[in-house]
Amino acid sequence: MPSLRARVASSRLRSRRRPRRSGFTLIEILVVIVVIAILATLVAPNIFQHVGAAKSATAKSQIEMLGAALDAYRLDNGSYPTTEQGLNALWEKPTTDPPANWRSPYLRKPVPMDPWGRPYVYLFPGQANPNGYDLVSYGQDGKPGGDGEAADITSWK
Repeated sequence: MPSLRARVASSRLRSRRRPRRSGFTLIEILVVIVVIAILATLVAPNIFQHVGAAKSATAKSQIEMLGAALDAYRLDNGSYPTTEQGLNALWEKPTTDPPANWRSPYLRKPVPMDPWGRPYVYLFPGQANPNGYDLVSYGQDGKPGGDGEAADITSWK
């Protein structure tokens, strides 16, 4: 058993030590924030670049899907819907000049908007396809022409 003197010395040593604190210092937290910010600036442009490509691919696939529905409509009714009837003729029987052989909806859901939230532009007869239809999404800017994400996506290209 330790003597009284040894116990007193030991307790003095313990009292001189600083109590150990848990947690992070301000410097450590700032270093982590800087590292995360650097990673975000390197990764974010790559992610947003793929979002634009995904929207263009979605518009292309929707135009192809609408084209298949328009072809089915033409097989049943002898011609494509008029520009006035529009793409909505694929979902609901047109009220203006209704076709006699219209058979239920030609789409499973109502006509979608393009990936940028605008309606597709439909013309029959088309300007680019006088014997068929023109179906266009004007891209991100919603205006004819453009490059990159603002480029037009058409049914004839």
